[in-house]
Amino acid sequence: MFSIRSLMSLVVLVTVTSCASGNDQGDATGQTTEASRLVRIQLDAENPSASEGTLEVGETTLHFPIGFGRLGLACAGTRFQDGWTPLGRFRVNAILSDSDFAMEEDLVERSGKSEAELQDSLFRNMSAIDFKGDGQSGEYGSGYISLAPVPPTDQPFQFNTYDGKFRWYSFAIHGTNDERRVGQALTGGCINVKQDTLKTLLGTLQLGDEVVISSDSPCLP
Repeated sequence: MFSIRSLMSLVVLVTVTSCASGNDQGDATGQTTEASRLVRIQLDAENPSASEGTLEVGETTLHFPIGFGRLGLACAGTRFQDGWTPLGRFRVNAILSDSDFAMEEDLVERSGKSEAELQDSLFRNMSAIDFKGDGQSGEYGSGYISLAPVPPTDQPFQFNTYDGKFRWYSFAIHGTNDERRVGQALTGGCINVKQDTLKTLLGTLQLGDEVVISSDSPCLP
């Protein structure tokens, strides 16, 4: 098991590529120069604190605690619903933070905005909204990694204006403004992680990377 610091050192030394791009490539000497990335999340509905995520980069694995939906688990292939965390395979289709912006082209087109506009204000707008109505904003922490189901299923996600701010809501891995929520079933359905973990994920994952969410607990069909 490696620490966050160990994995960040690895990321600095190794150029990584999307797991969707096929086999690792070698340089002229035959040495492997790239490593695939994969996030696995194992959920325990009966004991949320036992739920765990792992980030695999080449032969290195980072383990981290996670939080998930307050209502429980939805089976693979189902439509995302508020409070339920879906199981299954997903791909990263957007990465948002104050300093990071990557979004699949079809999402940019659907937004009706330019990529420059989205990069300038989308995450800031999303972070400014007080979803729980408790006077606290920043409920996504410092970043947001959107996930699309594989194979695709109809999802209720769209760009819209909420409380006067243009924003987007999807199923995602994101941070939190209260790390005590990590390790509990309290979210609106998304996976939440601590700040150190999120920093590593933001610095490692790329569009198209794979996330597998599974559980031995019962799920809602």
